[in-house]
Amino acid sequence: MLSGRLKILQEMPIFGGVNEASLKSILDKARIVKVEIGGYFFREGDLDNSIYIIEQGQVAVYRYSNEKRYKLRELGEGDCFGEMALMDCKPRSAEVVALSDSSAIQVTAAQLAELYVSNSEQYTLIYMNLGREVCRRLRDADSRLFIHDIESRESMKNSGAAPG
Repeated sequence: MLSGRLKILQEMPIFGGVNEASLKSILDKARIVKVEIGGYFFREGDLDNSIYIIEQGQVAVYRYSNEKRYKLRELGEGDCFGEMALMDCKPRSAEVVALSDSSAIQVTAAQLAELYVSNSEQYTLIYMNLGREVCRRLRDADSRLFIHDIESRESMKNSGAAPG
């Protein structure tokens, strides 16, 4: 099973360029979290500074606004979630629900801190890759927000309403 998990990490952008010894060290201390369909990996507002890498199954990421739940995205095998709380040590900004029986590799900030002690270059590489992933997601969110804003303005313009 370790070789399958190692392969998952090696194929992920956040572990790009990280050597096999460092990945094995991370996996040796990682916890495997199993969640049945409909169950939660975590809820919005939870305190947890780990990242999860989906080993099996599918999950959905949700946020709440005015007591209504909105789906942000679906993720599957080889995708990760939780990187924001890993990096900024703030409460979870969303909840993650299993759409099928799922398992994920949980890597904590403490585990990565251990890597810092033994190999600061590999630690730095992982955090640089995490930063790139967060930027990629921010760029995607900015694009979606921009398109929504343009469509909203066009809709108001066509209906004769004054833009806000």
